[in-house]
Amino acid sequence: MRSGPGVMLNFSPKSIEKIDDDKLRIVWEDDHESVFTFQFLRQNCPCATCRDEWSGERLIDPQTVPADMKSTRADLVGNYALSFSFSDGHGTGIYSFESLRKMCACDECSYHPGSETN
Repeated sequence: MRSGPGVMLNFSPKSIEKIDDDKLRIVWEDDHESVFTFQFLRQNCPCATCRDEWSGERLIDPQTVPADMKSTRADLVGNYALSFSFSDGHGTGIYSFESLRKMCACDECSYHPGSETN
């Protein structure tokens, strides 16, 4: 994937798979690969308990999420998102494919306009 001004991110996953017990890999339609730890996904949960719905400010202290966080379940939400049940019992967040792609923190994506890791 080229990065830089004018390059659009692709939000359609080609494959989604769990790696070991602690990671999720998404290969996107443009063949870009994003790998997330479940700790990272839990720390960045978009639900109203974890994020202020008006400001988007994080309400959960990332340091309180254990490094060994696991997903006990993952489900597709329509054709646009994933939801997870985490090993700490939390499971109300809906992670849109767009938000997951924008959360990709690889070197290539961190320089892309619109990436949440800029």
